[in-house]
Amino acid sequence: MDGAGRLTRSVRSVGPQADLKAAAIGAAVLLREWLGRRARARIPAKPVIDREPSNRLVRLVERYLPNRLGVALTVLMLLGSAGFGIVKGGHLDAFTTALSDTRNALANSAGFRITEVVINGRKQLSQDEVLAIGGVNGRSSLLFLDAATLRDKLKANPWISDATILKLYPGQLQIDLVERSAFALWQQGGRLAVISEDGAVLEPYVSRRFVTLPLVVGKGADLKARDFLALLDRYPQVRSVTKAAILVGERRWNLRLKDGLDIRLPENDVGNALATLSKLDKEDRLFSRDIVAVDMRLPDRLTVQLSEDAAKAREELFKEKKPTKKKPGDSA
Repeated sequence: MDGAGRLTRSVRSVGPQADLKAAAIGAAVLLREWLGRRARARIPAKPVIDREPSNRLVRLVERYLPNRLGVALTVLMLLGSAGFGIVKGGHLDAFTTALSDTRNALANSAGFRITEVVINGRKQLSQDEVLAIGGVNGRSSLLFLDAATLRDKLKANPWISDATILKLYPGQLQIDLVERSAFALWQQGGRLAVISEDGAVLEPYVSRRFVTLPLVVGKGADLKARDFLALLDRYPQVRSVTKAAILVGERRWNLRLKDGLDIRLPENDVGNALATLSKLDKEDRLFSRDIVAVDMRLPDRLTVQLSEDAAKAREELFKEKKPTKKKPGDSA
């Protein structure tokens, strides 16, 4: 028979491709031997070895293996091993960066280097910050710049509401930004942040350029600040002396004035309460009195809490005005 003879004649009939097919057939033989060892290891009794199926496998590989498949399989195995090593070793990001840099370098050498960047609508962010957010650097090429990815990166920044990217070949990049504006300071859980009108947190409060922004305090105040502050603006007599607006229970607002006076507003009909406050201050100088709190939560009354000194003075005044009882025999 023998199988070795058939193998030799088959390989010789191919000519220059003999080594490739021999390698593949050899792999099949090794697979057969490995399967036989695994079977013997699993079965303690004397195994019955049927060599015919494995011989058929060798004959099938020898007969139907396409030319140069051995080289292709070897290359795929090497690439798979290299890819596994890159991922397992934690070098995937570095490899991707190197691949991108190589691709961009080729495009730049072909004349697609970004030579001019135009950024419109920028107010809070500098040009360098915008480019750093988008990942655009001196190695980037206009040819391989993904406009959609750049736009998504820019919109992920809280200062940027929207962005439009234009690629003007061969080397001009235009970025049109719609930035959010700093609207108020929001204090929650002991932390202070700059927020926009829609409640988006723009950045932690670290810069004194935002010191004049109105202050809102409490859970949910970031989302409700725009409507309440717009209502408060209609009453400048009250707004001008307000230091902070405090949302209580995510339902109603208190005002803390600059001199420390607390005003407890009702949950409903807030506009009418603010109008009453404005009128009382104009006519009776309410905000200048020696009081610490004004409670307007009940719709039919206004309660004023005096300061400690004012309360003592009022108590003494009532004592002086209280009539004394006449003793028997006193003349009228």
